[in-house]
Amino acid sequence: MTSGRAASQPIEVLLVEDNPGDVRLTREALRDGKVHNNLSVAPDGVEALAFLRREGRYADAPRPDVILLDLNLPRKDGREVLEEVKADPSLRNIPVVILTSSEAERDIAQAYALHANCYITKPVDLDQFIHVVRSIEDFWFTIVKLPPEPRP
Repeated sequence: MTSGRAASQPIEVLLVEDNPGDVRLTREALRDGKVHNNLSVAPDGVEALAFLRREGRYADAPRPDVILLDLNLPRKDGREVLEEVKADPSLRNIPVVILTSSEAERDIAQAYALHANCYITKPVDLDQFIHVVRSIEDFWFTIVKLPPEPRP
């Protein structure tokens, strides 16, 4: 395991996604993957920030090791979530992977300007989508050294 956690501890993943089909496919791809992980899902940006800040019903939420973030979300879009995460000293070192359907150059440039760690366009093809999620898993969960949770 490459994060700052014990090898027996799973990687904590927060998926911020409003499309139930994409949530199901991501869950399936990660469940069948090589690395033990726990997937939490927030259906919109407001819920994602409450989860990350451990507010309300998320008081006992695990701190994610990585965030998979869609840009086009209801209530508060992914750009706003990314901006708030990267502006918060207690959250900014969590890697944020943009996983979205947008191929717009403006969205890509803005995501990186807001300090996204990478930008991936969701494939429309089912098999390709699963391949992309597994590639994210291979890279972020087995190759990359994930930062430890900051000490208070």
